[in-house]
Amino acid sequence: MAIEFSERIRRIPTYPAAGGYAQQEPLVRLASNESPFEPLPAVRAAIDRALSSLNRYPDPTNSLLRRRLSERYGVPAERIAIGNGSCDILLAAGEALLEPGAEVLYAWPSFSVYPHLAAASGARAVTVGLDERECHDLEAMARELTVATRLVLVCNPNNPTSTAIPLADIAAFLQEVPPHVCVILDEAYCEFNLLEDPDASIELLDAHPNLALLRTFSKVHGLCGLRVGFALCGSAELPPALDQVRQPFFCNALAQAAALEALEHQDTVEERVARTVAERISMDERLRALGLRAADSQANFCWVQLGEERDEEEIMRGLAERGVLVRAGSALGSPTPALRVTYGLPEENRRFLDALAEVLEPAATR
Repeated sequence: MAIEFSERIRRIPTYPAAGGYAQQEPLVRLASNESPFEPLPAVRAAIDRALSSLNRYPDPTNSLLRRRLSERYGVPAERIAIGNGSCDILLAAGEALLEPGAEVLYAWPSFSVYPHLAAASGARAVTVGLDERECHDLEAMARELTVATRLVLVCNPNNPTSTAIPLADIAAFLQEVPPHVCVILDEAYCEFNLLEDPDASIELLDAHPNLALLRTFSKVHGLCGLRVGFALCGSAELPPALDQVRQPFFCNALAQAAALEALEHQDTVEERVARTVAERISMDERLRALGLRAADSQANFCWVQLGEERDEEEIMRGLAERGVLVRAGSALGSPTPALRVTYGLPEENRRFLDALAEVLEPAATR
């Protein structure tokens, strides 16, 4: 007799993780929006110092990290939540806020974890398509708010389309959301957004206690492998509710040590953002030369429309055969053939573009 699983296991979609992790040969890994830059020597030294205490549990309250984040962002420590990556906070929000009969509202395509929240809780997912610029249509989202809405997710810049919307538009949208509805502004890529200062959204917190800004050390700080994220909250009520539905010690000791040290190197963050933006501009120009259209990226990756006539699966296979890993748009919710490509080091980007030109050339001659 087969094991009998709960109904929600059948509802929850499998996260579309990138492939290639088991391959040993050198690859161009542009599939997961990781930083191409290794952790700073000072961060590695902080990790080394923490190794000797691994026989002890980490601080379950993340008190020092929350205090340093409070000093960095000007948000009281009791209004800061820590997570095993920002996904951990998202999933905890689903557990804490959603239940059968409730609704969670978000744009689509957007971050692949969002569908898990409704599926796991039994809530109803309400999705709104992106506009013609592949940005959030906040006016359309506001029209979908109902008495059942419990949680609203806004990904800015949006993953996977790389686009961002002005903060003024988000502020206007927040005015339309009832104060009892939690809004999570997912800002995993905010440091790469040149539309405005990455910290400008913090000013919204005091006016909107129902707002939380979700951020991560995985992207610009290059700590994907340690998994540490945080939320800056408008209310002190949200962090303890998130903690209540999670296992204890959800942020490990090495992650806490690395994040604490990473906060001390904002100058390096700015330098790496500048290098990424330079690659962003260069990549966009070369993609246009190949006859492809990329969305207006404000992230560390681009969203490339391939055109209805092209075979997305064939292009993905051709790139993989040439040692280049990117993400297929279909796996991320795109209704049309597309690619999501992380900006890597200059040589990695050249290898991708050269491989893409080779893969596209036979298709153009058919």
